[in-house]
Amino acid sequence: MREDEDVLLDYPGDLVGFAEALTAAERAKLTQLRQHLEAQVRPLLIPAWEAGTCPAEIRGPLAALRLEDDPALGGDDGRPSALYQGFKTLELSRLDLGVSIIYGGQVGMFRTLVLEGGSPEQIAAWDADILGFRKTGCFALTEPDHGSDIAGGLATTARRTDDGWVLHGRKRWIGNATISDEICVIAREEGGDRVLAFLVPSHAPGMELSVIEHKAALRHVHNADIVLSGVHVAEEARLPRIESFRDINRAFRSLRAVIAWNSAGMQLGAYDAALRYAQQREQFGAPIAGYQLIQEKLVQIVANIAQTLALAVRTATHPLIDDVTPSLIKLVAADRLRETAALAREIVGGNGLLLEHDVARFFVDAEAMYTFEGTRETNVLIVGRKLTGISAFTRR
Repeated sequence: MREDEDVLLDYPGDLVGFAEALTAAERAKLTQLRQHLEAQVRPLLIPAWEAGTCPAEIRGPLAALRLEDDPALGGDDGRPSALYQGFKTLELSRLDLGVSIIYGGQVGMFRTLVLEGGSPEQIAAWDADILGFRKTGCFALTEPDHGSDIAGGLATTARRTDDGWVLHGRKRWIGNATISDEICVIAREEGGDRVLAFLVPSHAPGMELSVIEHKAALRHVHNADIVLSGVHVAEEARLPRIESFRDINRAFRSLRAVIAWNSAGMQLGAYDAALRYAQQREQFGAPIAGYQLIQEKLVQIVANIAQTLALAVRTATHPLIDDVTPSLIKLVAADRLRETAALAREIVGGNGLLLEHDVARFFVDAEAMYTFEGTRETNVLIVGRKLTGISAFTRR
């Protein structure tokens, strides 16, 4: 496919037509992104997956596409619409969830922390370089003994000194850490109640990073174990508008719908792979797409896509402002993704275990998404507490 080829930005599997609300400029940018991903990124996926290597080189060319700051995409406020941002994420995960994380961890999570937690001076000094991937970063919150319960168990500490702060602690499952210049470390203030955020150079003295090996999912995304042993950080590297978990929740409120977009994208990718295979694969003298059992699975996948996209698009028109709805969205989106990936794998049969047919990546990465967006059990308890007024997180 040529970079300048005029193609229709279609979404097989989106039978409801949610993508029809995109503007011409948004469709043009998404078409450019899809062409680039197919031509430049797809060929890297299987080798990187099998070797467990991170294709960090994809970031610069993606940044050059100006997916975030092209003036043609600006609305009344000069920023791209939430619907476009969602479909951009969908395009990335439609190819591969790992690609979405490698790119989105920078312009989504890291940039959002700086924009929502940094001072005006920090934002002015850093934002252009973050968008251009000249200042790369990631978010370090979870720890070896605390994942979904990190708000009540944050063990990494920050001690105030005359000329800055000293950090001690450990972080685990930190995506993109080993390909980032700086790591946004969340720590609890010693002798106080504040939860603080610091941009720490990844090669700072006392900072030790190691890639978590032997993963069965997202093999080409490097998650890291991090040990901080007396790491000194200047006060100027602290994000001053982050002083509590409430501030972290506020900063990430605009990103809470990302799981729905990633889930929808992965389901669209899995559906496309399964449908193509079913139309080409013959058994008993006919394409398997003509058999009722296969069609039933394809229809269920499309129904799952419609449900997930409905939630995702709703968040684009009605931004999330509470702390419960995101848990319900995560719950539904992860469930639908898990079912869709399994059905797609079933359609492709034994060949579904081969990377060349795509569905194997979606199948195992669905398991990663199912867990790292907050375990299903935790999301159930959050919604259940809202419904009943009774917290079931602990039993006494």
